[in-house]
Amino acid sequence: MQLDKLRNKDVEQLFEAILSLQSIDECYHFFDDLCTIGEIQSLAQRLEVAHMLRQGATYHHIESQTGASTATISRVKRCLHYGADGYRLILDRLDTKGKHAEDV
Repeated sequence: MQLDKLRNKDVEQLFEAILSLQSIDECYHFFDDLCTIGEIQSLAQRLEVAHMLRQGATYHHIESQTGASTATISRVKRCLHYGADGYRLILDRLDTKGKHAEDV
């Protein structure tokens, strides 16, 4: 399992730091310091691709709406079907809250 390869004290500290954030504004500040704008946009794009795949969108539609490559779409789709269920967990929670990129 890939999660076992990922587990170490530095990653645990990063995840604890993320869990300690208390607002969207705090997230913007932390991630602005932690990541490049491109990295943040790439993460956000993958989440939106996952959302669109779950809604049944075609690769062509996702590509035209998000700018994601077919390789990125394929990777996200593989994670949705065979991954650790992280996308499912978050998308279910966002659905419950009624929050997605198109809502912002």
